[in-house]
Amino acid sequence: MVKIVYIFITVTVVIFAGFESHITEITPQIKQRMVKGNSWRKGCPVSLKDLHYLRIKYINFNGEEQIGEMIVHKEVSAEVTKVFETLYKIGYPIKKMRLVSDYKGSDWQSIESDNTSAFNCRKATGSKKWSKHSYGKAIDINPIENPYISRKGYISHKASAPYRKRVHQNSTYADKAVLLKDDKAVQIFKKYDWLWGGDWSGVKDYQHFSK
Repeated sequence: MVKIVYIFITVTVVIFAGFESHITEITPQIKQRMVKGNSWRKGCPVSLKDLHYLRIKYINFNGEEQIGEMIVHKEVSAEVTKVFETLYKIGYPIKKMRLVSDYKGSDWQSIESDNTSAFNCRKATGSKKWSKHSYGKAIDINPIENPYISRKGYISHKASAPYRKRVHQNSTYADKAVLLKDDKAVQIFKKYDWLWGGDWSGVKDYQHFSK
């Protein structure tokens, strides 16, 4: 097992037994994507200098290796890469990993696309307060397979209906993406003291992890 770390002024590259991650500051090009994509604007509770841009290798639902994108707070950027390194090592699959900017800042459209994402300057669901996503300290993983379920049991996204029952039913990649309390993927996040929406009382947000 070999670990090589290259550290420059603005970029950290980690290669670990097949896993790769890249951490950089928010460049002018990334800023342009965020502003044009409506995921960041003046008045957001976190500045761009406090965010980091991540490129992370993951395994998709076809069993193929892909490089995804994510933006998180700089305080958790290294930790997030460690989490996804371990998810990669245990073979946890991710449908896709793109910036919410690619969906014009729409949380709805990002979920409809089953997109795993982090930073998005928006209010919390059903609240006037800023979401943890607005600080880059929340991550939503495979949101179709891990839906938000209201107190009354309502699921907004139709494709999530088969996943209301929280059990593993087969060996497909989509089924492996389902997050249950005792699953290794959930425990990996908890090891780093991330809170899981699946533990909430009343509302359940199975996709959601936050600091």
